[in-house]
Amino acid sequence: MLILFTLLTAMLNMSKRKVSIEDIARKAGVSHSTVSRALRDSPLISARVREEIKRLAQEMKYVPNAIAQSLQNQRTYTVGVIVTSIADPFFGELVEGIEEVAKQAGLNVLLNASHGDFEQELAAIENFHYRRVDGIVIADSRISKQYTKQLTQLTVPTVLINVDTDDRGEIFHSVSIDDRLGGSLAVKHLIDLGHTCIGYLGVGDGSKAEQQRLEGYKIALNDAGLPQNNHWVAIPERNSENYKNKDFDIGKEMLSQLVEAGVTSIFCYNDMVAVGALLACKELGVIVPEDLSLVGFDNTALSSYVTPPLTTVSQRMLEMGQLAMTMLLELFQGKTVENLLLSPFLVERSSSTTVSQRKVSAVSGRI
Repeated sequence: MLILFTLLTAMLNMSKRKVSIEDIARKAGVSHSTVSRALRDSPLISARVREEIKRLAQEMKYVPNAIAQSLQNQRTYTVGVIVTSIADPFFGELVEGIEEVAKQAGLNVLLNASHGDFEQELAAIENFHYRRVDGIVIADSRISKQYTKQLTQLTVPTVLINVDTDDRGEIFHSVSIDDRLGGSLAVKHLIDLGHTCIGYLGVGDGSKAEQQRLEGYKIALNDAGLPQNNHWVAIPERNSENYKNKDFDIGKEMLSQLVEAGVTSIFCYNDMVAVGALLACKELGVIVPEDLSLVGFDNTALSSYVTPPLTTVSQRMLEMGQLAMTMLLELFQGKTVENLLLSPFLVERSSSTTVSQRKVSAVSGRI
């Protein structure tokens, strides 16, 4: 009776604890290393033995130890992603694309926001390395080129999204949108509608994206032989209270100065700025698009929900996230990758229309 009780107790204890590779090895009558190699599909083990050990492991309900595997393979199966803000719809769609590809590859995504501050971005990168992530994706980086040497000491594969890599040598890899072309497309659309007094409403964050979108604005005006007026460009100072606000607030607060300057249309840095400007128009009694045409940039989901729906430049966020994560996977495999520069395209909706002769005098008279 005592022997039977002892056997039952041993079996109960076995059922409570996790099955180990040693348990499978004893059951199969092989060594620990043979089981380990078979479960990793090592060619050193015959196909027949591999299948037999896998069958046995399944019957015994063996669950691999993820921590032990990561230590053995020098991988944690995690990827760190750094964005400027989790509140901006642009980054939401970008991360969705990253996660879609990462999930298919069996990788987990860790997310961190830098809030446009390079010190917070550096801290996030260092934290990801402390967590031993396999790779990092950084969107809209604020790290200037003087930190490149510091970053080269961090050895995990890194892919940048919408960051100028010209000054960073061959250290980093990138997926970017052609912001200069996007700015030109937005302004050319307004020119084709007959507008000659076209404003630009920016955010003053010092980013490569803003610099190039403003360049695109100027190029389109120059190519059309149209005048450029400093009063038609509204960009908050980086150290001003406006800069500390969100893009939506900047659009709302700075719209009036462009209307006062007599513009009949405005190209906004992004959709959030345009939505803020749209709200300001409603408060001022400015009718969009009859009195003032607005064009945004990004083509976030929000742009199609507002009234009127926003004409905007599509940045292909979901695709950019997918391509960046695919590039990171290729780097994991030791493949040679090339930086990608994607072309944006215009999405025409109801916030822009042909210019009317009464716009300048009628709108200015309301302010």
